[in-house]
Amino acid sequence: MSSRTGNVPLATAGLLIGMLLSVLDQTVVAIALPDIAADLGGMDAIGWVVTSYVLASTATGALYGRVSDRFGRRAVSVTAVVVFAAGSALCGLAQSMPQLIAARTVQGIGAGGLFVLPTIALSELYPPRLRSRVQGFTGGVFALAGVGGPLAGGAITDAWGWRWIFYVNLPLSLLGVALTAYALRLPTPGAHGRADVAGAVLLAGAMVSLLLVAEWGGRVYAWTSGTILGLVGALVVLTALFVRQERRAADPLLPPRLFAHPALRTALPAAALLGALLGGSIVYLPTYLQAGYGMGATQAGLALNPYVLTFMAVSFLAGARVGASGRFRPYLMAGAAIAAVGFAVLGGLTPSAPYLLFAAGIAVLGAGFGLLMQNLVVVAQNAAPPADLAATTSAVVSVRGLGLSLGVAVFGSLLTRELQGRVPGPAATAAAIPEVLFWGVPAAAALLGLVALLPRNVRAASAPS
Repeated sequence: MSSRTGNVPLATAGLLIGMLLSVLDQTVVAIALPDIAADLGGMDAIGWVVTSYVLASTATGALYGRVSDRFGRRAVSVTAVVVFAAGSALCGLAQSMPQLIAARTVQGIGAGGLFVLPTIALSELYPPRLRSRVQGFTGGVFALAGVGGPLAGGAITDAWGWRWIFYVNLPLSLLGVALTAYALRLPTPGAHGRADVAGAVLLAGAMVSLLLVAEWGGRVYAWTSGTILGLVGALVVLTALFVRQERRAADPLLPPRLFAHPALRTALPAAALLGALLGGSIVYLPTYLQAGYGMGATQAGLALNPYVLTFMAVSFLAGARVGASGRFRPYLMAGAAIAAVGFAVLGGLTPSAPYLLFAAGIAVLGAGFGLLMQNLVVVAQNAAPPADLAATTSAVVSVRGLGLSLGVAVFGSLLTRELQGRVPGPAATAAAIPEVLFWGVPAAAALLGLVALLPRNVRAASAPS
């Protein structure tokens, strides 16, 4: 604890509460969608209750780091939580499907900062040698919220109704704001020049175009339809304009100089691929438990404990060992290899497979992700100069979020394809999901190849704050 950083334990708690809320609201809503549709109508637009949140949070995430360079981590963190809380209140008060989708968009705009900003601030609150250990906590929060979301959503909806899955965010948001405002004290980097608003708009447009192609292509619209081809064209044009803008901007959102370091050139695509694997597994593991073993939402959430516990334990323990040495590559390679084994076990499940085999598969998967998730972020942070810490962290976390959204969409398309020609029902779903999860094996192998390209040691030169 110091006067420069305020009360570090309380600041850490406030930041982690915001992070928990951000991830939780990606998954907590899914279980309540039938109740929401029954109450508000608009079944044809129900998917946008989830999609609008994901699009808004993914598109705005990269901007928060640069904004916090100008106005300070504390002020921007508090603002993000307040926007998230306002969106949550509006969600609970919504009287129609369009109102709920609009409110979810507001909520997502706030949520865009609630994973990026804590990841930046925690790396400044603690010395570089402790980054891996501290960021291990954020990996545990991600696992707990990602898998616990359906469990919490089901319990709250059954007990009090769907509106309370949004109202419960309000006291937690208030606590997070109070802790962060009181305890977080970090010097404001004081970035000069205008904020790169044009770059942020172009990047957001490109991300939204890519996500809509992945979400709609082959399911809502044919791949050769005018809508999909138009979105692909928009993606290409917006990406080209974004690259041009970043080369010309005085204070770019994503400085081109970052890509001069080999660790950053590798960490960004690796983070995207890891996000896709995380998204594909987190969404469909609870579905498999419900379809294959006849579990309810609460029971399925509890049955995923092997995944959550190994993810949290390995993330924390590995972070404690890696941080001082700077030797990230062996741990990251081991994580990718272990994840591939986990996907292979899950991909080989049959309808008669015992739960213990499933539990072993998800425990192995959790261990692999625990080695990978936050250590990839720390590699990028250590490779970046202190002045570019926020931009680097925002880029890695946003790219991982984009990969997560793409992974959900791609795995969903694979599941739709596997279910074609089968008699609809839980048995067909339980048989198809392992075949979809097996695609995680080559993806994890590709991730292994990527992290093998990292430099042997990536140490932070100095503390960033």
